[in-house]
Amino acid sequence: MPDYLDFVPTERFRGQVVLSPDTKTVAYCSNAEGSFDLWTIPAAGGAPHRLTQLEDQAVRQIAWWPDGEGLVFTADRNGDEQYRIYRVGSDGQELTEISTGPDCQRVLADVPFDAAGRFLFYAANDRDRTVQDILIRDLADGTERRITPPDGVKFSPTRTSPDGRWLLAVGIRSNTDIATYLIDLTNPEVEAVCVTAEHGNGYFVPGPWTPDSAAFYLCTDIWGEFTSVGRYTLDNNSLARITDDNWDVEHIEAAGDLLVWSINHGGRSVLRAARNGTELALADVPQGVIDAIALSPDGERIVLEIDTAARPSEIGVLDPAAGFRYLTDARPPAVQVIDPVEPNLITYPASYGRHVHALLYQPHTPGPHPVLLSVHGGPEAQERPEYAYSGLYQYLLHQGIAVLAPNIAGSTGYGLTHQKLIYRDWGGIDLDDLDRAVRHLRTLSDIDADRIAVMGGSYGGFAALSCLSRLPYRWAAGVSFCGPSNLVTLAQACPPTWRPTVDAVLGNPDIDAEELTRRSPITYADAITAPLLVIQGAHDPRVPQDESDQIVARLRTRGVDVRYDIYPDEGHGFTNRTNEIKAYGDIAQFLVTHLARR
Repeated sequence: MPDYLDFVPTERFRGQVVLSPDTKTVAYCSNAEGSFDLWTIPAAGGAPHRLTQLEDQAVRQIAWWPDGEGLVFTADRNGDEQYRIYRVGSDGQELTEISTGPDCQRVLADVPFDAAGRFLFYAANDRDRTVQDILIRDLADGTERRITPPDGVKFSPTRTSPDGRWLLAVGIRSNTDIATYLIDLTNPEVEAVCVTAEHGNGYFVPGPWTPDSAAFYLCTDIWGEFTSVGRYTLDNNSLARITDDNWDVEHIEAAGDLLVWSINHGGRSVLRAARNGTELALADVPQGVIDAIALSPDGERIVLEIDTAARPSEIGVLDPAAGFRYLTDARPPAVQVIDPVEPNLITYPASYGRHVHALLYQPHTPGPHPVLLSVHGGPEAQERPEYAYSGLYQYLLHQGIAVLAPNIAGSTGYGLTHQKLIYRDWGGIDLDDLDRAVRHLRTLSDIDADRIAVMGGSYGGFAALSCLSRLPYRWAAGVSFCGPSNLVTLAQACPPTWRPTVDAVLGNPDIDAEELTRRSPITYADAITAPLLVIQGAHDPRVPQDESDQIVARLRTRGVDVRYDIYPDEGHGFTNRTNEIKAYGDIAQFLVTHLARR
């Protein structure tokens, strides 16, 4: 019988693809050789080429230099999210660091250069650890212009207009409160202007410009529960609606008079395109989740990173004449010889007349099956039909273990109201949704309700610990990786630039300490009896190691069976392929040991 390694993809990508200026080469991030490095591959197909071989570092953001002779990228060390900026030639030679000064959180603009290639745009908290400014570097003389945000706002640049006059930026207060700012690059005395202020607080994330620099597209929820594409025109400050779908828009790209976007239709991505307002028919692409889009200047080539439940994330090209073709092949051996399981999209009843959407994966073998309740991170994220956790789901299914992955209160993809239910209510309505998930499982004849485990990472780890400590079920096992156990200490230790977002979404550690304590798994740790596996990165800046230390120490004093694995060279998640495979392999064996019938 295949083991977990037989289900592991040969490489994993990082949700970003960029086309060279001549459209002949695709650049991307891959961990095929261990850690995340910068790679290129011919857009017409061919062998990939590794450009970087970084030690103890992982590539994050990437972009082509406007002349196509090199690329710019950010990289951090051991997952600490303190990014530095580098340039490397398109042949992998002449690697040089561009950034100067202390380690900090540097974030490249979505398109980090102006059309002429003179200026580099990025954000950094180098001046004040609690504030994220915009930096505009003149590559000709090395000077920088700094633009500071209003109080409580985190700035990040996005794109410049084709004529080089305007820079778009986002001002972030929370995941649902994001404004669009306009910066005049010709006048250094003028401050950034919030062009969406008249529409109040909401979600306004700018995308590409129109070719004449007169307008730009943006993604906004101003028209309802879901995000749509709008077009903002500068001369009259008008905002017009372009798309009208009752699902969230994920990505927007434009080339000339062609607009390409994808929508999140019940978890699956649907690719759409229009030319001069008339929608175009596109060839079919694999049914899954589009993680990234790159569009050639003539609109004749669309590069996608796409992930499906049955095939791991890959890079492919959609040509109008030839249709879709994969450029990469990360399929593991098992997927090529067995029939992978596709999830069923289900709903189950929840409080206040709501229904929770969930993915239910059921083994091909007859039941009743033990089941893993898997909770996504975020919490503002979504469980979608992807090749999850480097093949973990498919391996468990092959072992006869079902998986239920619900999109509980706080999840994205089902409207703004559902998403904001989690705000300042962690361990409240979300835990009730998980309780009702277990109740639903108990109604299914092919599920063995006496063998249920719970797992999650980041927020999902918090949710898993909450289930184990606060719900009245006899859990077979639990897994928490990078999971918070104490909401007070979590809020106190958040990255400095996250303070406004944490206050809005989680709560303030001083003002809300009593309520945060009441909702923390550590408060109920004495109720945990199930075997537990805890995994933690030592350099995690989002959920510090202390969060895992606290819960493990409390449980071990009571003699609870706890396995605690600390990865000294990782942060929030995995950047090293060897570490990732070991961790998920250990999770797989742990769950099979405690769920499989003996």
